[in-house]
Amino acid sequence: MVKIADAPIEINLPPMTDEEFVRFCIENPDLRIERDKDKNIIIMSPTFALTGIYEGIVYTAVFNWNAQYSNGWVFSPSAGFTLPDGAMRGADTSWLSDEKWQRLTKAEKNSFAPVCPEFVVEIRSATDSLKKIKAKMEEWIENGVQLGWLLDPANEKAWIYRADGSIEIVHSFDKTLSGENVLVDFTFDLALLLI
Repeated sequence: MVKIADAPIEINLPPMTDEEFVRFCIENPDLRIERDKDKNIIIMSPTFALTGIYEGIVYTAVFNWNAQYSNGWVFSPSAGFTLPDGAMRGADTSWLSDEKWQRLTKAEKNSFAPVCPEFVVEIRSATDSLKKIKAKMEEWIENGVQLGWLLDPANEKAWIYRADGSIEIVHSFDKTLSGENVLVDFTFDLALLLI
């Protein structure tokens, strides 16, 4: 089954091997494609302009922090990772420690790397189902993410997901989020997303 945005559309595609899935992604470079653990392909529309600004703000903040500490790698929304459960997912911003990056082979780095980032940020857009994006955050945690943020700028709400399974809800964007023990000394002022 192929799902497009929030309106699932079933297209009869034969089951794909991992190699066929990679080829499918390469042959469709203009699409944002993910695959869940059940091998369902998810095709998302490009983001709206405002969501693109939010992504850029968060990515830049994490990138600037990382440039100062130089202890890992920051990935844009177009990067995909093959998770332990077999899903191939991408986040709006993700961070992977240099230690994990160096364990990957050159071939793995030039693919949907078989590794789970330690930190991810998902930004809810106008077309995202809150239920589905929360399920995706839980999937990230189940696969090894240590800290994840789900940001909903339209409703000024944030969810902080932690490796221990706890979820903290922040009800206003007049707060600052912390990178805690994952992105040490990183802080993000949610007010930056009040556009």
